Amino acid sequence: MPAKIQATVITGFLGAGKTTLIRHLLANAGGRRIALIINEFGDLGVDGDILKGCGDATCREEDIVELSNGCICCTVAEDFIPTMEALLARPDRPDHIVIETSGLALPQPLIRAFNWPAISTKVTVDGVVTVVDGKAVTEGRFAHDETAVAAARAADDSIDHETPLAELFEDQLACADMIVVNKSDLLTSTELSSTMEALKSGARASVQLVSSAMGALPADVLLGMQTGAEADMEARHEVHHHHHHDDDAEDDDHHHHHDHDDFESFVVTRPEITDPKAFCLQVAEVIRAHDILRLKGFAAVTGKPMRLTIQAVGPRIDSYFDQPFGSTPRETRLVVIGQAGLDRAAIEKALSA
Repeated sequence: MPAKIQATVITGFLGAGKTTLIRHLLANAGGRRIALIINEFGDLGVDGDILKGCGDATCREEDIVELSNGCICCTVAEDFIPTMEALLARPDRPDHIVIETSGLALPQPLIRAFNWPAISTKVTVDGVVTVVDGKAVTEGRFAHDETAVAAARAADDSIDHETPLAELFEDQLACADMIVVNKSDLLTSTELSSTMEALKSGARASVQLVSSAMGALPADVLLGMQTGAEADMEARHEVHHHHHHDDDAEDDDHHHHHDHDDFESFVVTRPEITDPKAFCLQVAEVIRAHDILRLKGFAAVTGKPMRLTIQAVGPRIDSYFDQPFGSTPRETRLVVIGQAGLDRAAIEKALSA
């Protein structure tokens, strides 16, 4: 019987740096053929497109699958298991599978799904990686912008809206085999040491803690833990009581009826920009003026064949050139997420100025 394929589950709240870490991993895979499953949120598959921009033969577009029908642990039977079966049935099976969760739901039910008969003999959990925003944790918060995290959760009607987000954060840590303290470049050496010590004191004895800046960690650090996490659920059980995620699809429907009308998202499209730095300053000003919680997307820059990726959580904006536009239209497309009542016309006008 062929050896089981190893799968790594990466979780962490909005803005912690999961997508940046995964993109770095894909671009530095060391010859490994990695398949990626993404639990997406938003009107535009920006996170998926960002990851498809790695431009390496080891992360082809056909190896990247986006699941956008709700939190992955609530759609195991409908989405996750069929996706895994399809990957495992391919003649060119991947060497490793990376699963990026939305970070808005518990990782434990997803890990338990690896015990399903359809996949249990073919794939195993190499490890669970929880990415945390080191700057935020040092300042006593679980995320850079806790309001933005709450908004993203409220806009997804497939997940538990009742449990305090701070408790979900603790459960992400409880399930981890590795905790990545990201954004270490924003901390002093004393702050970083203190934060890592605090996280380590509350983690299981076997958990590894590493720090990173911009998610830049070697593949050999993230992959190859070989924990077989699905067979070790007692050690990584939920710290807090949550609603049950039943395997029955009818029960899924019963448990997940939530009102998300308090938040909205829309896409703004505009022509090319001429000055990336000035445009990022413009975006930051629009975010401040209109209380935008989250903004992400791409910009076409005059004279540049590469597209500019823009990601903003609250007032913090990251931007970089990732890949050529190729046959896709040279235009700027941004997803705007915020509380209901956003002045869409004013925001579109400000972003198009």
